[in-house]
Amino acid sequence: MDTIASLFSFITTPVSWVIVQFHKLYGALFGDDTGWAWGLSIVSLVVLIRICLIPLFVKQIKSTRNMQVLQPKMKAIQERYKNDKQRQSEEMMKLYKETGTNPLSSCLPILAQSPFFFALYHVLSSIASGKTIGVIDQPLLDSARQAHIFGAPLAAKFMDSEEKVQALGASLTDVRVVTAIMIVMMSASQFFTQRQLMTKNVDLTVKTPYMQQQKMLMYIFPLIFAVMGINFPVGVLVYWLTTNVWTMGQQMYVINQNPTPGSKAQDQYLGRLLKSVTAHGQVRGRTRRNTVKRIVVKGPDRNDIERKFITGLAKLGLAAQEDGTVAKSETAVAEAEGGAAAKRQQPKRQTKAKRQTAATHPGAAKDSVSAEPEPKTSLEKQDDKPKPAGKPASGSSRQAKSGQRKGPQRPKHPSKK
Repeated sequence: MDTIASLFSFITTPVSWVIVQFHKLYGALFGDDTGWAWGLSIVSLVVLIRICLIPLFVKQIKSTRNMQVLQPKMKAIQERYKNDKQRQSEEMMKLYKETGTNPLSSCLPILAQSPFFFALYHVLSSIASGKTIGVIDQPLLDSARQAHIFGAPLAAKFMDSEEKVQALGASLTDVRVVTAIMIVMMSASQFFTQRQLMTKNVDLTVKTPYMQQQKMLMYIFPLIFAVMGINFPVGVLVYWLTTNVWTMGQQMYVINQNPTPGSKAQDQYLGRLLKSVTAHGQVRGRTRRNTVKRIVVKGPDRNDIERKFITGLAKLGLAAQEDGTVAKSETAVAEAEGGAAAKRQQPKRQTKAKRQTAATHPGAAKDSVSAEPEPKTSLEKQDDKPKPAGKPASGSSRQAKSGQRKGPQRPKHPSKK
């Protein structure tokens, strides 16, 4: 880790300068040597970095939206090459290249803040070793070494020896309890953030390699941070826990305000929007109007959740407009019913007994319709009479010839023999 941190030594001076400026502010409130002053300085550093990364976060959201637009094409590729995984992957990569979409864009915020993370680690490691670094001179170094967060020194680690911890003015038990709790909280927040993305903000109707990758990261990242966390100083744990909480809150806001089409979050969002329209008779807010506008533009390509929303508006006698507003319309209900009728109707499934009967006796289904006996005619009643001996019944032994009347025939006259 020290080797990796040294690669980012070019940024240690700016990071140390920012921490010192925040320390001056909080030191005037809580005292220069307190853990509150140094801990809040690290938290403020995280907030400042994440604010600077908002443009990257916006780019990440746009790339995610492009992935959502490509979902139908990706699904078509899966159906076409379902038996050839290699060709399927090649076509997916070709589609990404043609549309300029990067499926790994969700990692941009993490990659962008990694230099600051390793620079902070390098600063705290130098403090633990008693070395000045960046703009942190000897007086500031002594102050940082005296700072404790819930009894754990700012530069202490879970794996530090008892002698090293005692040199920092703390007990090994306090250090390990505090670091263990922070490691668990850090890993749990990372897992919950990724799980929230996978369970609420993903269109589950389309299975893509991107989704499988995100599902793997949901379990891998918390495990990695839990293993690496035992070698992180307390100050770095404060940094990483703060950035995880920020990410979780930021993602929760985006999911609630701009969910992925076809996801569970979209169903909940449009349900809230429909209740708001019912209560106020209009779409309130620019973000909500943009959402309605996108649904209107889709037309017949709307998913089931969006069609459900349009039908809900129709039941209220309202119709969504192209500008994102709603207006009263007498034909809204008829259009909603017409759209529902246009959907493909599935044939009614037969019972197992009927399917077996149809397979073994193809004519049984037709015969069952005319199972009731029909009333007999006068000619059929004559068939029930006993026939003369020696004369076979022509109607019962063979089928009557064309043009010949059915039933017993009248005997020929002797002169015609």
